[in-house]
Amino acid sequence: MMKDISLSVDRQAQLIAPAVTHARFTIGDVVRHRLLEFRGVIFDVDPVFANSEEWYEAIPEGVRPARDQPFYHLLAENADSSYVAYVSQQNLEHDGSDEPVDHPAISGIFDDYVDGRYTLRREHRH
Repeated sequence: MMKDISLSVDRQAQLIAPAVTHARFTIGDVVRHRLLEFRGVIFDVDPVFANSEEWYEAIPEGVRPARDQPFYHLLAENADSSYVAYVSQQNLEHDGSDEPVDHPAISGIFDDYVDGRYTLRREHRH
């Protein structure tokens, strides 16, 4: 007797891996948002979207980024404040100002700022 080894459509969808994506930026890079007036230093990278559905749905549909791309955690700054941002790769570009980022959490994660990028503190390296 032959066993039925077919998978349900729902189960097949769960087994499909996301497309392979390549991160353009690395931890320590200083970047700026393409559309909004802020810049920051990358302290973590998600290969694909990994935030809440609520967060994603709060972005207006006309500018909502695709999920299947790297998303970056930034120690960010604008003219008024410092904060943590979560930004899609499509909305980032290298910051060519050669100015350090002024964020109070930088010294806890990074050591030196050399040639436009930060060096991760030894205790945070894998």
